[in-house]
Amino acid sequence: MEVTEPKCETDDTGDQVWRLLERGSVVVITGAGLSTSSGIPDYRDREGNWKGAQPVSHQDFLRLESIRQRYWARSFLGWPTVARAAPGRGHRALVQLERAGRIDLIITQNVDGLHQKAGSAKLLELHGGLAAVICLSCRHRHPRAMVQDWLGEANPGLAGNSALAAPDGAARVAAELYAGFRVPDCPACGGMLKPDVVFFGDSVPKERVTSATAAIAAAAGLLVVGSSLMVYSGFRFVEFARREGKPVMAINLGTTRADHLLDAKVEQDCDVFLDDLRTRPMPKA
Repeated sequence: MEVTEPKCETDDTGDQVWRLLERGSVVVITGAGLSTSSGIPDYRDREGNWKGAQPVSHQDFLRLESIRQRYWARSFLGWPTVARAAPGRGHRALVQLERAGRIDLIITQNVDGLHQKAGSAKLLELHGGLAAVICLSCRHRHPRAMVQDWLGEANPGLAGNSALAAPDGAARVAAELYAGFRVPDCPACGGMLKPDVVFFGDSVPKERVTSATAAIAAAAGLLVVGSSLMVYSGFRFVEFARREGKPVMAINLGTTRADHLLDAKVEQDCDVFLDDLRTRPMPKA
C-alpha cells in the first residue's frame, strides 16, 4: 500500500486521539517519557538530542571488560531506583483503556517493568526487561534481584554508596568507582552475564517485530506515547502503520522523528493527558 502524506496538526485538546479510540482499538508505543514521573530519567531533550553520553553498545559490552565493569557498576547503584519505582498515572490509565477494549497491544521501548507493575496484560517488551539477566553461554536466566546480591557480595565497598539516577536503570558513577568493579560470572557455567535487554546497536528479535506489525495491521491506528522515536526500532512501526494506511498520532513533549508522518500530535505531559483521557465517557468497544 502506498504511504499517504498526513497533515500533522497540534491537538491541544486531544479530540483527535479521542475520536481514534472511539473508532476502535489501537496499538500503543510507549517510550521513556512515560516513566519520568516514576523517577526514571529519559535519554533525550525536547529536540531529540542526547542529554548525556550514549547508552552502552552491544559490541562494546561483549568486547571490553572495562565497559562491562562500567555498565554493572552503574547498574548496581541504579537498580534500587527501578526496583522501587511505582507506575505513574499514565501507566495506570493505559491499563484502564486496555480493559475497556481500546488497546490491542502496548509495545514498550522501556525496560523498567512499570507496565507489568501497573497490570498491563497485552504487552510486548520490544527491548526486553531489566528484571532478568541472561548468561550468554548457557542461556540460563537469573532474576535481577539475585544478581544484585552477587554484585554486592563481589563489591562490598560500594554497597553503601548513593548515586544520581540515570536512564534505563543505571546511575551516574565516578570512574574511580567502576575501574576496579568485580563482575561475577554465571554460577551455572562461568559464562558472561548480560541484562536481558537489547543494547544500543543490537537487533530486536524478529518474532517481536512480527508480533508488533501483525497487531498494528489489525488495529484501528497507532498511538505513540512519550517517545521521540529517534531509535529506528520504534520508528519502523510508524512507517509500517503509514504503509498500512493507519492513522498515527503521538503524545509527546518535544520533537519526534516521525513528526512528518503523524496525523496529530498532543504536546502535553503523558500522565496528565492519559489520566484525562481515561475519564472521558466512551461507548464500549
